Amino acid sequence: MSTSAEILVNGNGKAGHGHILRPRAVKPPNPAVLRTQSEEGLLVVSEDGNGNISGQTSGRSTPVPADAPPSAHHISSARKHIRAENRRRLFPTIEYASRVSHLDPMSDYRDFQGFYILFWIALTIMAITTMLRNIKDTGYPMRVEIWHLFAIKVWELAVADFLMVATTSISLPLHRLFRSSIGEKLGLRWAGGGMAIQSIYQTVWLAFWVAVPFRRDWTWTAQVFLTLHTLTLLMKMHSYAFYNGHLSETERRLRALDDPSTGESKEPAYQYPSAGQPLVSTEQEDTAKERLDVSELQEDLALELISPMGNITYPKNLTWSNYVDYLCCPTLCYELEYPRTSGIVWSQLGYKILAVFGVIFLLTITSEEFIVPVLAEAATRLEMVDSFSETALILAESISMLLFPFMVIFLLVFLVIFEYVLGAFAEITRFADRRFYSDWWNSTDWLEFSREWNIPVHHFFRRHVYSASRPHIGRPMATLITFLISAIGHEIVMACITKKIRGYGFLAQMSQLPIVMLQRTKWVKGKKVLNNVCFWCSMILGLSMMCSLYVLC
Repeated sequence: MSTSAEILVNGNGKAGHGHILRPRAVKPPNPAVLRTQSEEGLLVVSEDGNGNISGQTSGRSTPVPADAPPSAHHISSARKHIRAENRRRLFPTIEYASRVSHLDPMSDYRDFQGFYILFWIALTIMAITTMLRNIKDTGYPMRVEIWHLFAIKVWELAVADFLMVATTSISLPLHRLFRSSIGEKLGLRWAGGGMAIQSIYQTVWLAFWVAVPFRRDWTWTAQVFLTLHTLTLLMKMHSYAFYNGHLSETERRLRALDDPSTGESKEPAYQYPSAGQPLVSTEQEDTAKERLDVSELQEDLALELISPMGNITYPKNLTWSNYVDYLCCPTLCYELEYPRTSGIVWSQLGYKILAVFGVIFLLTITSEEFIVPVLAEAATRLEMVDSFSETALILAESISMLLFPFMVIFLLVFLVIFEYVLGAFAEITRFADRRFYSDWWNSTDWLEFSREWNIPVHHFFRRHVYSASRPHIGRPMATLITFLISAIGHEIVMACITKKIRGYGFLAQMSQLPIVMLQRTKWVKGKKVLNNVCFWCSMILGLSMMCSLYVLC
């Protein structure tokens, strides 16, 4: 097997991305513990004799004055050794590396390329035949009902979206206040009131922007766009505030240890559990709380304040440029630093932007030709029947007719978000980690699907919901809370699309847990083909059924 260095050296060297690592063709046996290749030395950073850093990032090592406090010396020492060590950090750290997506032509998964091309040829045939049929029937190539929705109150949507993005920036001045001497005097440290203030602001912010489209009577297309963007920015804002809050408390404790007379606790720094790490027993916790040597504790705390690549140290990241860059990066988990490519490949950026509009065009055609007419006809028929059996028959017919269109819609939505929109933002920001999804199409249960079809959201929930709640309530309840929050988010989206609160999506999401338990029994576990067939059948049927129930009932 080639080493990591050989992988970097023997790349094909294509424009701009020759150094990017490919995803491995062999899937790890335990998808819950997918790890990046940083532990194997795939992140190569070199320095010259003057301390200048070469590679994807740049920086300079400033000598520490001899009369500097001990904490400064510890930070300098940690910075020198961080690239040579790979120690588990205190806060759950998302490990980013230079990788391409599965369907990228440079990926080791490129054997799927033939099916990928076939998929687009099939959609092209569908679009052409549909337009020819419309020309024959109406004289026009396309219907225009949905197209008109895009233009209604578009400027109002643009202004509202800009204001929504701008109002997330309050997290930066709030955090500066929490770590300042003024905040200390007012008792507004992160752990002493700052966390509560940030949480209250996020709750009010979410309620306001979810209500805006309802108050302004927007079309469902505008409402869905703003709601999805609202949920995305909520997760970004939460991650930025809570990770920097953790760093501010770490810095405060490190500074306090400079003066032994402050009586600062000498207990080991708290380590957040990872997704695959079991909870320790009470006896182990008591053993872990033995007091450490002060210098060793300071080293642990100093290491936490430095980025995994060692080029940025907290609080130097608290700048507006850093915050704007984070908002544009295709990730929901804040880190002090991300791996970057050497430059923007403009041909790839242009291709992805054109692909976004092309997929939206196909989504609109599919919806207008194969979904809207079926739902409109079913709604008319339902008004004319009274018996339960006739109502059930109409619903069953509608669901069956929508199975294939919704499968196409699902695949197109996946492509436009995770391959093209996120890929375009990754190219713009030179964000090197392009693994926004894994081979979710091979999923055998819903937990595996939730991990692999939307990796940015999975990282967020694992870090800020599961890992944050698990030490307090245990693994089963943490898993339940994670699914509960996800189900509420899906229900909000469905309510915005249909302007109805029915709870069908919420129940379907929560029912995944007992289904997973059933699939992991000894009679079903290990039968990958059977479980994958069941996954796809439930996925295709579920999408069509959810739409029919929300729209028609």
